[in-house]
Amino acid sequence: MSVVAGMAPELRRLLLGRGLRAFVDGYVAVLLPAYLLALGYGTWQVGLLSTATLLGSALATLALGAWGHRVSSRILLLGAAVLMIATGLGFAALSAFWPLLLVAFVGTMNPSAGDVSVFLPLEHARLSQAADGDARTGLFARYSLTGSLCAAIGALAAGVPDALAAAGIDRLQALRWMFLAYAGAGALVWLLYAGIPQQPERERSDPPAPLGPSRGIVIRLAALFSVDSFAGGLVVNSLLALWLFERFGLSLTAAGVFFFWSGLLGAFSQLLAPRLARRIGLLNTMVFTHIPASLFLMLAAVAPSLPWALGLLLARASLSQMDVPARSAYVIAVVTPAERAAAASFTAVPRSLAAALSPSLAGGLFAAGWLGAPLIGCACLKIAYDLALWRSFRGHAIR
Repeated sequence: MSVVAGMAPELRRLLLGRGLRAFVDGYVAVLLPAYLLALGYGTWQVGLLSTATLLGSALATLALGAWGHRVSSRILLLGAAVLMIATGLGFAALSAFWPLLLVAFVGTMNPSAGDVSVFLPLEHARLSQAADGDARTGLFARYSLTGSLCAAIGALAAGVPDALAAAGIDRLQALRWMFLAYAGAGALVWLLYAGIPQQPERERSDPPAPLGPSRGIVIRLAALFSVDSFAGGLVVNSLLALWLFERFGLSLTAAGVFFFWSGLLGAFSQLLAPRLARRIGLLNTMVFTHIPASLFLMLAAVAPSLPWALGLLLARASLSQMDVPARSAYVIAVVTPAERAAAASFTAVPRSLAAALSPSLAGGLFAAGWLGAPLIGCACLKIAYDLALWRSFRGHAIR
């Protein structure tokens, strides 16, 4: 990899930090509904807390895009690490729902499969300055794969509270310890990022240039991507884990194993996506891998037994993430070079806000006894999104 001179130590710190965060996010997404249920809360509260988490992250990212260029990215990364420590300590110490909801809103907890925290744009900004051309693409691929693999491995740690409970330790206490471990990971991330060099004033990123001739295309993409994200918010990992707990009585250990394999399949499918896109194009890769994944999800919602449900969900995982790299590449490809930064931001923020709205709806449907409704609703909305995307942009097919 052709990396800018003197940046290699920083890259290692950023990749280690991404791996640590992904590891604890991997088990927190599974443990979060179990923890709230153990505290005596219902399924609606699980969905509401997930909404607060995603909404807070989306608003923080929006604020960062508007004002973050005024502050050193190193200081912002250290501040985010402190927030991660406070988030873990807050969840470990608090039991009342409204304080937990506040911590979820302002903190760094992640109930989903991907990284939605304020760390993401900050780390991306540092990585984008560390390499050029193909080296930069390879660096981002390594960053993404590190996160996916570490999150999958972290999911296995979701079985630790059950193992401790079997050894005679109170299960609720064991769950609290896992959030203390989350805070400990935040402290390690702070130490890693404290060693990142200060960014020279001239290298600080400026706000992206406004959209120009591609505004219409970007607005249409942002609207469609928001539908997709709203649908995805109905089955973020925490809610999917909740569905498995409520529908089949799945244990934390078994859920951790399932999300481990699901994460691995999702990670490796993203590696195959560029190869497939070279054959059939970016748009077709996005659409024709997404639709079968949605059908698998719909079938899982009505599966008669746990093995069938898990098998269908794993089949979905092997396809559902292939659109992620293709989508990012497609947005960059259909706009002019000068508009790329603005287009990436303009399509990302509405997606984040849309995804934050739906978990509370899913929690309400669970509470009403309609356990399969969020999964079926997600699948139907995603299929509608795929068909609308293909119809709107088939004239802009790009390899």
